[in-house]
Amino acid sequence: MHRSFGARRCYLDTMGTPIRTAVLLAAGRGSRLGRFTADTPKPMLEVAGAPLIEHITGALAEAGVSRFIVVTGYLGTQVAEWCGRFARANPGIEVESVAQGELNGTGGAILAARGKIADDARFIFGWGDVLMDRANYDRFATRAAEDDFDLLLAVNRMKDPWRGAAVYLSADLRVERIIEKPPQGESTTEWNNAGIFAARPVLFDYAMRLTPSPRGELELPLAFDAMISEGREVRAIDMRGFWSDVGTPEDLEIARKRFRPKRSRR
Repeated sequence: MHRSFGARRCYLDTMGTPIRTAVLLAAGRGSRLGRFTADTPKPMLEVAGAPLIEHITGALAEAGVSRFIVVTGYLGTQVAEWCGRFARANPGIEVESVAQGELNGTGGAILAARGKIADDARFIFGWGDVLMDRANYDRFATRAAEDDFDLLLAVNRMKDPWRGAAVYLSADLRVERIIEKPPQGESTTEWNNAGIFAARPVLFDYAMRLTPSPRGELELPLAFDAMISEGREVRAIDMRGFWSDVGTPEDLEIARKRFRPKRSRR
């Protein structure tokens, strides 16, 4: 199922340049989903009549994005073919797939798109398999257009963010620390990395410096931490309503029962 996006707002950054490009990281398998991803990449799993990634691109298109770079990996041909279908169904929307040569984590995935981003342009990026209420993308795009930052990340409340990344914030929503996959029960924050971001191209410099984590991956949140440590402007915006990284069969079942996509409203 495809949706057409006719009227689109154009958000301007503080330099007066339209924020029109989004990078979606869609290379991973989603191994915790077992049989569901044996023949289907996680971003292509169907929820509410459309692939996960289509809910994300559709909401961002409504929020003003007109160019998508989708980083593919596991069963990437399926994702690349979907990119073509989505672009054909939505004139004015450009969708390009880029293969991640080595599946070495989110840091490697973002670097696969580096050559597609202008040196002076802010861009939106995010995980291609996180599902949340549609209105959040409009709120995020608005904030990304208005705020001054090196990195802006969305956060959502979670009693214990052990499955994702715990985000520690100051009172004015500056990001002080990010801990990727903290031990269960040890976090003293309820803020979780919600999986959508905006950044200046300086992010790539920090991604280039990443080394493999204990899990053997180049983990992009470690680049975020380095930006914080070096005094870069890293800020957060809270997301509301339904959110899921659809990481397990139970998550997928809940998403299929509860998720009802709606057109965004500010």
